[in-house]
Amino acid sequence: MEKRLFTELGLTPEILKAVDKMGFEEASPIQTAVIPTILTGRDVVGQSSTGSGKTAAFAIPAIEKVDTQQRAVQVLILCPTRELAVQVAEETGKLAFFKRGVREVPIYGGQSYERQYRALEAGAQIVIGTPGRVMDLMERGALKLNALKLVVLDETDRMLDMGFRDDIEHILKSVPEKRQLLFFSATIPRAIQDLITRYSRDPAWIKIEAVAKNAPQVEQVWFEVDRRSKIEALTRLIDVHDFRYGIIFCSTKIMVDDLDEHLHSRGYQTDRLHGDLSQTQRDRVMDKFHRHAFEFLIATDVAARGLDVNDLEVVFNFDLPNDAEDYTHRIGRTGRAGRSGRAFTFVSGQELYKLQSMVRWAKLDIRRGKIPSLDEVDEARTNVFFEKIRSTLEAKEFKPHDQMIDRLLDQGYASTDICSALIHLLQGAVAPAAGKTPSAPPPASARERAAPARPAAARAAKPAPDWARPVAAPGAEKAAPVASPVPGEAEVATKAKYERPARTGAEKGMATVFLNVGRKHLITPADVVGKIAGVTRLPASVVGAIDIHQRHTLVDVAESEVAVIVKKLTGIMMKGETLAPALASETA
Repeated sequence: MEKRLFTELGLTPEILKAVDKMGFEEASPIQTAVIPTILTGRDVVGQSSTGSGKTAAFAIPAIEKVDTQQRAVQVLILCPTRELAVQVAEETGKLAFFKRGVREVPIYGGQSYERQYRALEAGAQIVIGTPGRVMDLMERGALKLNALKLVVLDETDRMLDMGFRDDIEHILKSVPEKRQLLFFSATIPRAIQDLITRYSRDPAWIKIEAVAKNAPQVEQVWFEVDRRSKIEALTRLIDVHDFRYGIIFCSTKIMVDDLDEHLHSRGYQTDRLHGDLSQTQRDRVMDKFHRHAFEFLIATDVAARGLDVNDLEVVFNFDLPNDAEDYTHRIGRTGRAGRSGRAFTFVSGQELYKLQSMVRWAKLDIRRGKIPSLDEVDEARTNVFFEKIRSTLEAKEFKPHDQMIDRLLDQGYASTDICSALIHLLQGAVAPAAGKTPSAPPPASARERAAPARPAAARAAKPAPDWARPVAAPGAEKAAPVASPVPGEAEVATKAKYERPARTGAEKGMATVFLNVGRKHLITPADVVGKIAGVTRLPASVVGAIDIHQRHTLVDVAESEVAVIVKKLTGIMMKGETLAPALASETA
């Protein structure tokens, strides 16, 4: 089934605005096929797998049909479980966000009757509920269906399996004769066919077949990861396998931008591709990607369609795709031209059921994996570094430094100590620049080793990731004392809005920028690097040493980029504070 853009489905500007806010660009196959048909007023039987986008397929036309001037129930959506009812209600609310006057309410067993009474009396036009509670409220006279225009049976096969057939028939017999009826189900057994024959009028039968096929050259692995831990899991997998070239797929434009900013702040070389970019920008990004000018392309499905890249090492499904067809299109980007490839998929919460449905539907050969531990990541980094040293020794691709080594040996240093010191320096454990507040550097990542041009001070200031740092209570950190030649002046200075910058010098080729945020605002070095890289689109390597005070921060940046950084950061929000950056020399 060919997909279409939402703008091609005849939707009102309010719905298109909501869809765009949610970050979606292209309708799924079931949405493309069903939405225009429902809008014509015809009954529909939609058959497609779980997780194919059925909710938006019926919720969008349902919202379009609501008369906002009429405070009565106009749409009834029946769901098998309270969890699904809440989920459908939440998505309906997001889709109706810009259509003023539309009210939706979920009703299900276990929730207070009084709350549901009040919602119905307030004039809710869209009711999403389980059959038992819907029938209960109908019998109590609280739910009146005389103004009903549309009835939706979501996951009909599950409702029948759970014994709701009698309730469903009772409800369908009670609704007005002139109403539109929609059935959505992954399967259409005889019991559902009987309901369709008895209660539907000349329905349009729309079935979305799964055309996905396995990619035999691709090793497929899925990981169960909490949504908040996905970025950490992603970076661990990249470092453990030392991936250098791949695509990371996200479901929305918003997530693409967010992930791009986070990975930039951690020192990875990335760029993004989604529908908000002009064709010229897309061409420029793809040209750089083909030339291996950066490591990972972060993209949405629609933006990445038709990409012709033959030597990808890995594809990451940071967000689970809508259906098995999209999944196969994604992982098919790797394992081409006779090469083997890898596809890693992150699954969280209820997405597990969606993945299981895709596996059954398309017979995917995918196994469960385990996120590497910190020890495994460190071991992998050490092994990569060891192999680089060994291959350099075997190839003799180095300039002899016998004179310097002899000098150190003559001063009594052991050869093993000399080697250890050199490895210590090469791995990024460089002492902080003079005048900076020292911070313990984490082990150098594979990305940092691959980018020797990045200032050593920037690596030294890079903090341990969030998962490795103890969480301190707000205000627990002590303010750095302000240097003062006059006794008692420091006490006065701390009462000012910002402390006076401790120093305005910087290493050669760098300039110091003053930022009006600090420890008081819970700022970390990663926040600073991420904000600069994300807002300016400059590489993280332009950032040098970072000195965080109680109410301000001093950050060294490349002199050639300081004007751009100051200009683009001005007025940007950071931790609830409007940034007013300036050269530190101008604030002294």
